[in-house]
Amino acid sequence: MTAPGLMRLESELRTLKSVERPAVIRAIAEARSHGDLSENAEYHAARDRQSFIEGRIAELEEIVGAAEVIDPASLSGDHVKFGAHVRVLDEETEREMTYQIVGVHEADIKAARLSISAPLAKALIGKKVGDTISVPAPGGDRSYEILSLMFM
Repeated sequence: MTAPGLMRLESELRTLKSVERPAVIRAIAEARSHGDLSENAEYHAARDRQSFIEGRIAELEEIVGAAEVIDPASLSGDHVKFGAHVRVLDEETEREMTYQIVGVHEADIKAARLSISAPLAKALIGKKVGDTISVPAPGGDRSYEILSLMFM
C-alpha cells in the first residue's frame, strides 16, 4: 500500500471511532427513550448502522495493522510494477489515460488509482514502455500501448 492510501484509511478509521460511533450510540439511546423497541424503526435503523460501523472499524483495524507501506518514489526501473504511474493509449479509441497501480484497499478508478488485482494492472505488470498489451473486457479484448512509466 502507498503512504497516501494508508493515510486515507487511517483517517476513515479515526472518523468512524470519534464521530460516527458516538453519534450512533446517541441515536440508539434517543430511540430507546421513545418506548417500545419492537416497533421502533429509528432504533432498528440505528442498530443496523452501529453494526455496519463496528464491522468497518474491525475491517480497517485489520487492514491498517497489516499494511506494508511502499514509497513509489524510492522505486525505479523500466518495467511496470506496484506504485508506477503508467500512461497508456487505448488503441481502439486513441484515448490516452494515466493510472497509478496501487493496493487493493486504496484503489479508486475515478482518481486513476488502479488496483493491482485489476485485469488491466495485471496485464501491465512486468511490461515496459512501447509494449502493447491485450486485456479481456466484456465487449471483447482491448489493446493498450504503454506510452510512459514514472515512479513518483
